[in-house]
Amino acid sequence: MAKKATRESYGAALAEYGSREDIVVLDADLSKSTKTDVFKKQYPERFINMGIAEGNMMCVAAGLAETGKIAFASTFAMFAAGRAFEQVRNSIGYTKLNVKIGATHAGISVGEDGASHQCLEDIALMRSIPDMVVLNPADDIEARLAVKAAIEHEGPVYMRFGRLAVDDVNGEDYKFELGKGVQLADGNDVTIVATGLMVEKALAARELLKADGIDARVINIHTIKPLDCDIIEKAARETGAIVTAEEHYVMGGLGSAVAEAVCDRYPVPLKIIGTDRFGQSGKPAELFELYGLTAENIRDKAKEAIKMKR
Repeated sequence: MAKKATRESYGAALAEYGSREDIVVLDADLSKSTKTDVFKKQYPERFINMGIAEGNMMCVAAGLAETGKIAFASTFAMFAAGRAFEQVRNSIGYTKLNVKIGATHAGISVGEDGASHQCLEDIALMRSIPDMVVLNPADDIEARLAVKAAIEHEGPVYMRFGRLAVDDVNGEDYKFELGKGVQLADGNDVTIVATGLMVEKALAARELLKADGIDARVINIHTIKPLDCDIIEKAARETGAIVTAEEHYVMGGLGSAVAEAVCDRYPVPLKIIGTDRFGQSGKPAELFELYGLTAENIRDKAKEAIKMKR
C-alpha cells in the first residue's frame, strides 16, 4: 500500500464520520495543510475558519462543546499545544469539555519548516493537563480509528498527527482500544516501547537485534495518556529491560510516562530515545539520523539496557 501521512488520515476520518450533525470542525487558516478541507467540502455549514487566532479557536470550540457539539479544533501542533496552551488548559481541560484537538505537523519530521514549527514538547504539555487524553497514532489505519475513538470518548482529547508519509504497521483487521497498548511482536530479552512514526523504526530495530541473537518485544503505545500500565508492567517483568522511542523531547513524553509506570510497578533498566535539543531545518531522513531517531540507535540502546540487567 502507498505511504500516507497521518494528517491525511485525520482529514479523511473527519469526512467519514462527519455525517453526524453534532460534529463541528474549526481550523486556524491551515485547512489545506491539516486536511480539514476534506470535511469542509462535504459539510461547509459545519466548518469554521477561525483565522490565525488559535487561542480564540480553542475558546470557540469550548463554547460549541458547551452547547452539545463535538468540536474539532485543528492546527499545527506548535500552535495547538504551544501558542494556545492557556486556552486549552483553562477553557477545555479545566472544564472537561468535549473538544478534540487535531494537532498536525508534529515533530522534526516537519523537516524544512525548522525549529519554530517542529513541535517536540506537545505530548509533555498535554500530559500535564488533568483528564486530557493524548493520542499519537503510528499509521493511517490507527489514525482513522483514533479519530473515531475520540468522537466516542466524552471529554477532551489531543491527537498528534504527522506531515511525513509513513507505511502501515497495522492490518485492516486492527482493533483500536483507547488506553490500551498493542504488542506487535513478542520477545524475552528486551522490550521496545514506541509511539507514532517511531513504531515502524522499532520493528526495524527488532530485526537488527534478531540478527545479533537478541529477541526483542515491540509494543505500540498509541494512547500516551492514559497509559496502559499493565502492558508495561508485564513487559518489565517478562523481559527485564525497556527502551522507549519517540519523536519528541525526552522530557515529559512517552519515555517519562513509561518511567513513571516502571518505577511504580516493577523497576527495570530503562533507556529513553528522543531528543533534548531544538529541531532545525533539513530533510526528515537527515534529521532522524542527526537526532538518533533510527532503528540502529534503538538497537544500540536495547543492548545497553540488556547489559544493565541485574
